[in-house]
Amino acid sequence: MRAVQLTEFGGPEVLTVTDLPDPVAVEGQQIYDIQAAGVNFADTHHRLSSN
Repeated sequence: MRAVQLTEFGGPEVLTVTDLPDPVAVEGQQIYDIQAAGVNFADTHHRLSSN
């Protein structure tokens, strides 16, 4: 699956598109096929600082 990963704090340049193995659901879990996801303003603060 293709994913955008945040591996360090910083601006948009620290976001990287990577290929990851498809997730596997275990008992009691469900996997959903997501085509797009929103990012809200609070999410941007997580990539800017460790606080």
